[in-house]
Amino acid sequence: MTDHAERPPSKSPQPGTREPGARNVDAAEVARFQRMAQAWWDPTGDFRPLHQIAPARLAFVRDALTRHFERDIGGRYPLKDLTALDVGCGGGLMSEPLARLGARVTGIDPGEENVAIAREHAAAQGLDIDYRATTAESLLAAGETFDAVLALEVVEHVPDVGAFVRTCAGLVRPGGIIVLSTLNRTAKSYALAIVAAEYVLGWLPRGTHQWDRFVTPDELAGHLAAAGLSAPRFRGMAYSPFRDDWSLTDDIDVNYLAAAAKPGE
Repeated sequence: MTDHAERPPSKSPQPGTREPGARNVDAAEVARFQRMAQAWWDPTGDFRPLHQIAPARLAFVRDALTRHFERDIGGRYPLKDLTALDVGCGGGLMSEPLARLGARVTGIDPGEENVAIAREHAAAQGLDIDYRATTAESLLAAGETFDAVLALEVVEHVPDVGAFVRTCAGLVRPGGIIVLSTLNRTAKSYALAIVAAEYVLGWLPRGTHQWDRFVTPDELAGHLAAAGLSAPRFRGMAYSPFRDDWSLTDDIDVNYLAAAAKPGE
């Protein structure tokens, strides 16, 4: 696999403050997203980029799950009765489409305000989603497992990526699948995802991302392998300024998604 990353800084970045206990959670990150909780479902607000990439993300997730579980992608409910865990669900931007595709969805987030917004919105849509203000570590300790575990735009916000991937992998039942999305650590991603998106275009609040926490595909593949999962299938996401939309691409220099399987028993 080709390494698309720049060399990491010589000095390791200092992780953010963790919440008490062994949870792999950055308290400052949780607090920042909770302050924006009311904006989750505003397509023109702070989470506008997530609304814009939603169709491409959902297409990748739907295709990965239907392919893995040999479902008819053209059916009305291609994910019917599959159990899916949305880690770091925020306001439910991915949980709701999964539920509409027939999955039995559990959405978790350490931010109670995020979960409250997610519950309220799902109820208004008539969707039955099990939202919980908790962490992946807590679910793992309770012995819960799911057919599919998703962690989208979460990896780059946790202090210990390896530990986070191991935890998520432990929540995947044997024969299940994990889907992750994050940002590659390249000069291109710094220019586009931070300088352009946060400072020039104002798509995201300044400080949303820390470039040192971006994860290269090789690093992510290594964490998945260490957690006992298969080699991942990668796809990138690219923005077209002419169409003002995002689409899936083979270019994984900036935003990318990964799907990896857990061996069956």
